Amino acid sequence: MVLACQNISKSFGTTPILNNVSFHVNDREKVAIVGINGAGKSTLFKIIMGQLTSDSGDVIFQKGIRVGYLAQHQDLSGERTIYEEVLSIKEDVIRMEENIRTLEHEMKNVTGEELERMLSSYTRLTHEFELKNGYAYKSEVIGVLKGLGFTEEDFDKQVASLSGGQKTRVALGKLLLSNPELILLDEPTNHLDMESIAWLETFLLNYNGAVVVIAHDRYFLNKVVSKVVELDNTKATVFEGNYTAYAAKKEQMRETMIRHYLNQQKEIKHQEEVIAKLRSFNREKSIKRAESREKMLDKMDRLDKPTTVNAEMHIALEPNITSGNDVLTVKGLKKSFGNLTLFNDLDFEIKRGEKVSIIGSNGTGKTTILKIINNIIAADGGEVKLGAKVHIGYYDQEHHVLDMNKTIFDEIQDEYPYLDNTKVRNVLASFLLLEMMCLS
Repeated sequence: MVLACQNISKSFGTTPILNNVSFHVNDREKVAIVGINGAGKSTLFKIIMGQLTSDSGDVIFQKGIRVGYLAQHQDLSGERTIYEEVLSIKEDVIRMEENIRTLEHEMKNVTGEELERMLSSYTRLTHEFELKNGYAYKSEVIGVLKGLGFTEEDFDKQVASLSGGQKTRVALGKLLLSNPELILLDEPTNHLDMESIAWLETFLLNYNGAVVVIAHDRYFLNKVVSKVVELDNTKATVFEGNYTAYAAKKEQMRETMIRHYLNQQKEIKHQEEVIAKLRSFNREKSIKRAESREKMLDKMDRLDKPTTVNAEMHIALEPNITSGNDVLTVKGLKKSFGNLTLFNDLDFEIKRGEKVSIIGSNGTGKTTILKIINNIIAADGGEVKLGAKVHIGYYDQEHHVLDMNKTIFDEIQDEYPYLDNTKVRNVLASFLLLEMMCLS
């Protein structure tokens, strides 16, 4: 066992988030933490890593293990390039290689006992160097970077100039290359394309340590994990198997709980009817029997009504104004950054009512196309033409349109002042955000 969480509880103010959460992670086990937004998944990770203090409970690690943690948001900075930043995780191997080369040079000029001493050190260093995959560490770094969607042209980009998603991928690369015995990953697939997700699935499946991952990608979890810890209504339940097995067992449990609850409610109603009938006789013996049944009813361990989790968003996107049939026309679009050409002679059309997806590997220009259409950056050539009565709504990766100091409710109300409180709440409810509307 590499990690045990025992009776972890945490509240924020009067709101309980986690209540007596317990589970353990075995060596080389791959575990998922699942639950709706706000269930406490990231809070649990922060408690495990000591970034938050629990109200009660214990986090126990196997003695001497190294733990790696990838948070959702990274704040990497500095003048290093992507390659230099990731390579820095191999500093101990690099120093070892330098010492080996120094010994090789010095051994040419010594004899006798001094040579024997150096040979002993050289043998020890080369053995340790080999155990740490020293002869292939550069290839290992390049392989991880390419697996996470970086091209060799990206390697020389400064980390400080990267987007939040790119910084997260750099941090993930460093973490994977550090090879800890336990890895905690909070939403690692958020900034990966399909090829990179597939690469990460294979990497984690073959990883020689334990992995605990928070993710909403059920296909990713199906491939990677063999145990699921569900956080629901502050409690934790452990399920063996992948996500599909968890979903099936969860549904069975829910049906069983509902059946037990309904049967108990039926029994309670029956007892209440019997008690009422006995009291209606207005006889001492009947009243005593009624009181006896009431005591039994009071002692009954009543089941809570099983909650039905509404995990589906209900969104109706209806434009205020009906546009013409031709919504967007793009002709001959070109864009390069320095010597890197993203696309040439790009042509496409979008008609009213169509739903269009732009897909491709990271770095191929998908976001750049959207920014050109929204006049955020200029194209090098070509034409973008909007149809009659077309207005654009744009959701970007970095959430630049949000004020991080506002509550969710205030952010919506300030942007759309003509909406009354009820309509704002209805919008938040449709996005499953009603319970979080006071949080900033």
